[in-house]
Amino acid sequence: MTGIAAMAVVIPAHNEQVLLPAALSAVSRAARHPALASTRLVVVVAADACTDATRSVAHGAGALVAPLDARNPGRARAAGAALALRTLGLDPEAVWIASTDADSEVPRRWLAHQLACAGQGWDAVVGTVRPHGWPPALGDVISRHLREYEAAGRPDLHPHVHGANLGVRADAYLGCGGYPALATGEDHALVAALRTGGHRVLRTRRFPVLTSARLTARARGGYGDHLGRLAEPVPRLGPDTAGGGGGPCQNSVTGTGGSGFP
Repeated sequence: MTGIAAMAVVIPAHNEQVLLPAALSAVSRAARHPALASTRLVVVVAADACTDATRSVAHGAGALVAPLDARNPGRARAAGAALALRTLGLDPEAVWIASTDADSEVPRRWLAHQLACAGQGWDAVVGTVRPHGWPPALGDVISRHLREYEAAGRPDLHPHVHGANLGVRADAYLGCGGYPALATGEDHALVAALRTGGHRVLRTRRFPVLTSARLTARARGGYGDHLGRLAEPVPRLGPDTAGGGGGPCQNSVTGTGGSGFP
């Protein structure tokens, strides 16, 4: 199998001028990991129906912009992946597509971890998230949610799928049809198609991605929407916004089937 020569980070965004800078800064930090020294990287923001400064923020950080007017996360992720592959112009077998969200911050070793897993023969990496920045009144609700979230599944095999923490080899991505044009659940559909196609899918709890605990979700039926429903019975003050051993892939099991960027 061809080794990974390039990585693409795809970030869908709808009017995310406030949170996108932190997301891009975190990706830039991850891109500077020594493990990526010889790996080409492109970052694409899929600016979907944006009427704010999202595109300017992305351009200013050195990211490519895939503009569209769909109000559809599945189409946005697919548009971002398509632009990345056209820009790189490489054999898809040599490209890894990492996905996160505009309201999320990836850890420093996020890309290095996915690159290492690709080197071990995994076709996709499905990670977890941790909410941050919730209003103080929701502390008990979020703590209870986190306990349930972390307890789901076995210690080495979690059941979660998040577009904010996902990676896939481009040939596997294209072979299963890529992201479908769904308003929600496009990440689940992609992972299901990968498994159906017999690809090696690693579910790992290592290197969770921080994601905003804002209570007004952008996508119905997604993780943010779930947090909002949990918070509904809790009386709050203020607006519904967020407040202020072994190798890297050895602890998990699968089922089968201007800051600028370097």
